[in-house]
Amino acid sequence: MKVVLFCGGYGMRMRNGASDDVPKPMSMVGPRPLIWHVMRYYAHFGHTEFILCLGYGAHHIKDFFLNYEETTSNDFVLRGGRTELLSTDIADWTITFAQTGIESPIGERLRRVRHHLDGDEMFLANYADVLTDAPLPEMIDRFARRDAGASMMVVPPQSSFHCVELGEDGLVGGITAVSDMPLWENGGYFVLRQEVFDHIPENGDLVADGCAQLAKRGRLVAHQHRGFWKPTDTVKERAALDAAYTQGDRPWAVWERDGAGASATGSRHGAGARA
Repeated sequence: MKVVLFCGGYGMRMRNGASDDVPKPMSMVGPRPLIWHVMRYYAHFGHTEFILCLGYGAHHIKDFFLNYEETTSNDFVLRGGRTELLSTDIADWTITFAQTGIESPIGERLRRVRHHLDGDEMFLANYADVLTDAPLPEMIDRFARRDAGASMMVVPPQSSFHCVELGEDGLVGGITAVSDMPLWENGGYFVLRQEVFDHIPENGDLVADGCAQLAKRGRLVAHQHRGFWKPTDTVKERAALDAAYTQGDRPWAVWERDGAGASATGSRHGAGARA
């Protein structure tokens, strides 16, 4: 199944200044950028056809894959001055690099790569900056059995703040941690059908327009996930993931836990990429 990744936003909260033009998905976690971790997650489950919706800082993403160094995170033997890889990361990946505009909202970016989906009835989509250990096959299978236009992974609220119930004269009637409230957040992992395009107008948004309209029609389902899920909206959140990676605490790296699933290990060919 094809995977559409939205990786063209400005990511202002992750930038160190006006001269920093690195897009958020290229922020490093361990020896690889965020987008690689997201793609490796999908590849582990056999989904190795990627469509990158590029925009701001696109050259950073292109350069990374065009000059990909397998030796950075794979074991190898140096024999007679030549490198012999013992495993590879992206050998069986096909990556489409599509410029979808600097200012385009996510729904518009999706509209602009529709022709790359080859009419596939179902496809996957992701913000390219959120890591999880969610059971992707289960998410897909449950959606495939449903008569719906889209599935959105939802997670419990991540805020550490408290909500305050106010009564008359400003009296507080109760205090509840946001995480204890019966609320769910958009987790950024989608399984979509072509139907979603019927509800995204020009320069529209995937969630506010597409998913909202499907919800009104009873055509949107949610996959509830209470396991590991971490966004990287700020420098602090990215640094925490990087530190966890260094300490060996990386539950999102499902490909490290077992040998199951489709991965690129064993092949010695370069990644397939098309512009």
